[in-house]
Amino acid sequence: MTAAILLLAACGTEKSSHEDKPASDGSAKQEVSGNKQEAEGKEDNQPKDDSTQQEDIDVSPEYKVNQTTFALEPIGEANPKVALLTIDDAPDEHALEMAKTLKKLNAPAIFFVNGHFINSPEKEKVIKEIHDLGFIIGNHTYSHSDLTTLPEEKQKEEILSVNEIVEKIIGEKPKFFRAPFGKNTDYSRQIVADEDMLLMNWTYGYDWEKEYMTGEAISDIMVNTPLLQDGANLLMHDREWTNDGLEKIVEGLRDKGYELLDPILIDTETE
Repeated sequence: MTAAILLLAACGTEKSSHEDKPASDGSAKQEVSGNKQEAEGKEDNQPKDDSTQQEDIDVSPEYKVNQTTFALEPIGEANPKVALLTIDDAPDEHALEMAKTLKKLNAPAIFFVNGHFINSPEKEKVIKEIHDLGFIIGNHTYSHSDLTTLPEEKQKEEILSVNEIVEKIIGEKPKFFRAPFGKNTDYSRQIVADEDMLLMNWTYGYDWEKEYMTGEAISDIMVNTPLLQDGANLLMHDREWTNDGLEKIVEGLRDKGYELLDPILIDTETE
């Protein structure tokens, strides 16, 4: 398995004052591992029907998140050849269009939202519509600050305020949390656990790197990187070029035999 290092440069772009900056160590992507076998009763390259539909029924978890690599690992006989799509920094400019593209393709995903983008009734409506399309809404903090630079009370505010905003809009709190730059503190981890959220980073992503800021470039690397392995946890962002390449990313993953994992099948129980 190709060795790689967790990217702490998540969400880096050349956009607004809320842009992410790469971590000082310039670290690169993590790799995931897993077996190459298909789940019983599933045809190769065929997505599940209605995979983006959230239902008010109890669903037994079929996958767990490895809290070291952040890959998705099957529980029991679940299909190991899966990939999880995640979109950070929503709802900036393209999140709703991305959600509609994924819905058209029957491709589930988690949209991790930043509170500072939910600053108007129109943006609240976007979050509601993304949720109503069947997508999971995750917490990506309020201002997208590096939590390791903040005092504990500010870290708490960054996390809890987004939970309150999301609950007000969709009627439920997020079950997944992703820290900006993938950087947590012991205190933020405890807040996340206290809120019954699952800590979520990623295994690889590229769309904050300048060479991949076109639809063609980002779709090619996301599908053809050597870091694509069973259980891959793909980090993408609400960005023009990722929006442009999204359909090719979904099609490319499926062409390689990957099932796109419905996040409702992930075990979110915290210890």
